[in-house]
Amino acid sequence: MIFVTVGTHEQPFNRLIKYMDNLKGSGIITEDVVIQTGYSTFEPQFCKWHKLFSYQEMFKNMEDARIVITHGGPSSFIMPLQMGKIPVVIPRRKEFNEHINNHQVDFGRKVSSEQGNIIFVEEVEKLKEVIFNYDKLITGIQFTKQSNNKLFCEKFNTIVNDLFK
Repeated sequence: MIFVTVGTHEQPFNRLIKYMDNLKGSGIITEDVVIQTGYSTFEPQFCKWHKLFSYQEMFKNMEDARIVITHGGPSSFIMPLQMGKIPVVIPRRKEFNEHINNHQVDFGRKVSSEQGNIIFVEEVEKLKEVIFNYDKLITGIQFTKQSNNKLFCEKFNTIVNDLFK
């Protein structure tokens, strides 16, 4: 299954949803495609979809997906990373009225070049190739799940203890 999320930003991301629905409708993609469409106005005809999913449903869809495709919002692509999955990230773009500026393009480029743990796709038309080559693309990505929670808690504990001395 392929899971697509466009987040909850109030501007539509119809470009991505239409493209995925066309791939599914034309038989290019044969596996199930589930889309969280958010505030997009296009309603897919060939993919399963809901405007919004609960956190638990989002988690389950990402967990079950072979490929997770997200917009460029960090909270959407961090969840699959936390699951040990390499997300395909396609940014919303100002010129298509998908966002107020191109910060998702800039941020996605930076994460891709510095972290190397996402597949960053700037043009929707390149998704077909990425989907077909996904398994090969992820084999070259060195990925380790890491969390700074323990370090944060240790430092926070030290600060709190110092306050009460």
